[in-house]
Amino acid sequence: MSLIAPIKDHHSEKQLFVARVILAAVVSILLLGIVVARLVQLQVMQHEIYAEQSQGNRVRIEAVPPTRGLIFDRRGHVLAENLPAYQLEFIPEQVPDLEDTLNRLAYIGLIEKDDIPRFNGLSRSGPRFKPITLRFRLTDEEIANFAIQKPRFPGVDLQPRLVRHYPDGELVAHAVGYVGALSTGDLQRLDEAAYAGTSHTGKTGIEHFNEDLLHGDVGFRQVVTNALGRQVPVETRDFEDSDPASQNPSPGDNIYVSLDLDLQRVAANQLEGRRGAVVAIDPNNGEILALFSSPSFDPNAFATGMSPSEYNALQTDDDRPLFNRAVRGTYPPGSTIKPMLSLAALEVGATNLTRRSVCIGWYSLPGSTHRYRDWRPQGHGEVDLHDAIEQSCDVYFYEISRDIGIDNMHHYLSQFGLGIATGLDMAGEANGLLPSREWKRKAFSERADQVWFPGETIIASIGQGYMLATPLQLASATATLAMRGQRFKPHLVAAFEDPLTGRRTLIAPEPLPPVDIDDEFYWQNIIGAMHDVIQSPTGTARAAGLGAPYQMAGKSGTAQVFTVAQEDEYDEEEIDERLRDHALFIAFAPLDAPQIAVAVIIENGSSGSRIAAPIARAMMDEFLGYSDDEL
Repeated sequence: MSLIAPIKDHHSEKQLFVARVILAAVVSILLLGIVVARLVQLQVMQHEIYAEQSQGNRVRIEAVPPTRGLIFDRRGHVLAENLPAYQLEFIPEQVPDLEDTLNRLAYIGLIEKDDIPRFNGLSRSGPRFKPITLRFRLTDEEIANFAIQKPRFPGVDLQPRLVRHYPDGELVAHAVGYVGALSTGDLQRLDEAAYAGTSHTGKTGIEHFNEDLLHGDVGFRQVVTNALGRQVPVETRDFEDSDPASQNPSPGDNIYVSLDLDLQRVAANQLEGRRGAVVAIDPNNGEILALFSSPSFDPNAFATGMSPSEYNALQTDDDRPLFNRAVRGTYPPGSTIKPMLSLAALEVGATNLTRRSVCIGWYSLPGSTHRYRDWRPQGHGEVDLHDAIEQSCDVYFYEISRDIGIDNMHHYLSQFGLGIATGLDMAGEANGLLPSREWKRKAFSERADQVWFPGETIIASIGQGYMLATPLQLASATATLAMRGQRFKPHLVAAFEDPLTGRRTLIAPEPLPPVDIDDEFYWQNIIGAMHDVIQSPTGTARAAGLGAPYQMAGKSGTAQVFTVAQEDEYDEEEIDERLRDHALFIAFAPLDAPQIAVAVIIENGSSGSRIAAPIARAMMDEFLGYSDDEL
């Protein structure tokens, strides 16, 4: 049976096709309408919004770091400034053969060969169109050397920058401090937004403590970039109406410190080749006139960057040039505390101005055979309090120490500022140590070690044992002696200045509670004894006072580095230089109207009167205008 094929219905197919076309047209018209409506919304109704957003994609806001404030001494000499300098940079994408280029730069001495791997890593870690710094500061000779050979180094160029500079370097390194590159720790401590675009911050000294004043406020500028992020020239007229945040940075404040640069220079000359410190204070207001630690270092090396080997050499130097002995070094104050202890003894009745004792060169506690020796083996003979200070008789103070007691020592010496940080406007100041019964109970865990023994009071009376003080504390205590108990908080910053307006704000002196000893007769006699230390024929430091055109007062001191056994004698020539006694001296002048108080410590200097006293004299001569032309 045959099958009959159906006849094709052309009419139905045509209707189906037309229906599909109409549906497709309607859908297309609807979609086109949606697109047109969206375009109208974007380009007409929301034009301003998206124009601003698109502009933001094209215009990047870049931080402009502020100019760091300057630092001046009390006479207006610049201690820290910003100098234009050229740094060596390269753009990786413009250097045909980076490895070869870096090797040739090392060959001509512009970079260290050991740094080449680091530069290779930096070139791979970021965009290849961004410059990488090879050297932060080049000398004139290096600039000339590179300029001649520049055609041989495509992609390498010199760029002008401002670099922190310290004209007097080592003279003010520990006081002014230095700036260094921002570290991870710095970024965690500082406000990241405030330091956008900044590469350095204060690390030590005034630079660190006054960072908020010196840094200034960051500014911003517009940078036009292409799709790849490369900066392209900006035509200001294209963005006048859409400048969102462009502003100039505000420079940091200028700071005037109380340091006298000439006095710093005298201190440096006097301490050359020695380990030690000198601090000078104006007793009338607490201003630091000089603060020098020896040996010193060049702070410019930190500002411009140094190699790891250079930094390691400073860190491992046995003389510790980076250590600020003036505020962080703690030493037994030795006999320099005797004037202060004498005032305490008079106040509590442990002695009087007429009491006399016989010094035979040693002292023993009742019932003990242990001898506490005087610095003078043959003794001083019969002495009173004035003689004991003038000749520094240890035995006299051994005897009266039992009646004073360690807690009274702590009470009165703390009023002079010993054993606690002075609050100087500089970070890292050490506290020192002023022992007492309570201190010992807290300091030791074993009950047997918490007992305070009479012998510990004996050695505390000559500034030995547990007692420790910084040169700054000794200078502050000397200033308090000079002012008959009136005290001021030591400070370095004397004023700060707005560099734009020139308006200067002075820092007022900050009085501290006075020493609780009101009898003027006591002060007069103790200071009279200190005068005779330097300017009496029998004073321990009489050599330092010879020919002085003004009256002064002082006290020498010697601090043991190690204990000499009872049966042994201290022989300076027989022991290692670093085991010799420390030499100390405190002084102030003029006697009746003090203008300067000085504390000097020379590590392992052996004799305070022979080594440290002449340094104090040189400092006072300079400040009072009687300096030797050779200084």
